[in-house]
Amino acid sequence: MRVRVLLFAALREAVGEKTLELELRAHATLADALAQLESQHRELARYGGRLLVALNEQRVPRTAELHDGDEIALLPPVSGGSERAWIDSAPLSLDALVREVSGPEMGGLVTFTGVVRNHARGESIDHLEYEAYAPMAEKELRKIVAAARERWPHVRLAVSHRVGRLAIGDAAVMIAAAGPHRAEAFEACRFAIDQLKKSVPIWKKEFASSGSYWVEENP
Repeated sequence: MRVRVLLFAALREAVGEKTLELELRAHATLADALAQLESQHRELARYGGRLLVALNEQRVPRTAELHDGDEIALLPPVSGGSERAWIDSAPLSLDALVREVSGPEMGGLVTFTGVVRNHARGESIDHLEYEAYAPMAEKELRKIVAAARERWPHVRLAVSHRVGRLAIGDAAVMIAAAGPHRAEAFEACRFAIDQLKKSVPIWKKEFASSGSYWVEENP
């Protein structure tokens, strides 16, 4: 099986190529491809878990199975700090967000995880579905990160929201805020989740015991 690998920015310069062709065994996963890439190009190994990885323009778990002709994109951390905001159909990783904001100058780290609960509006909930206008939602999330940076210049913030079908207990949104002191990290984290609920085009459908319905307000 052969897949195509796209490299950007510092990765492209480090490897000296903007595309690579990779030969893999049948049923290989995305994690297998990354391990092979790191063994063939040691420059990639130094990024460790900080790389974002997309498969055919979608973020997927690294356990995803590959197929002949697939396209893998390796995305290095963005410039101007590693803090980011994104919409994801794959399960969220708090570790990934913490890595985005951690640093030796950070003395306080605050995280928030919003999970699917089994009741709402007096109903028993079976599961939820989240839908987003992803390009616009990610822009709005980035605006929140930028607004937080204006208010707390020394805070780093990373935000991720999941879409698709979520079961009870699944994480729907995660936020990590790190600052030199705990007070600004707490404030920035609270600011981010409050603003997200007001302005980001993400919609929630509840599947309750009496039927299903879209919740009118943003989640």
